[in-house]
Amino acid sequence: MNVFDLISWVCLLGGVFFCFVGSVGLLRLPDFYSRMHGASMTDTLGAALVFIGLMFQAGLSLVTVKLVMILFFLLLTSPTSTHALAKSAFDAGLKPWVKKQKDVIQ
Repeated sequence: MNVFDLISWVCLLGGVFFCFVGSVGLLRLPDFYSRMHGASMTDTLGAALVFIGLMFQAGLSLVTVKLVMILFFLLLTSPTSTHALAKSAFDAGLKPWVKKQKDVIQ
């Protein structure tokens, strides 16, 4: 096992970890905006780490160039679409969840 395989597996496992944590966040977080944050982290960071791990597995080839282009498109569009979705939800009247004083454990 060489260094590139080790780096690849660390990136792949890190990406899987972030995707898993983001999917748990979609189920456990209290409101739309928190869930959207979990989904955007999954989409951006988890997928980026998986793509980087796949790039190390592919080596220097045409496949790597295609993966770089997909990753660039993902890193450009994912935060933009998340921002647009949050702005449209807020403009439509969906207010963020706020913890009330009685909910705070003292």
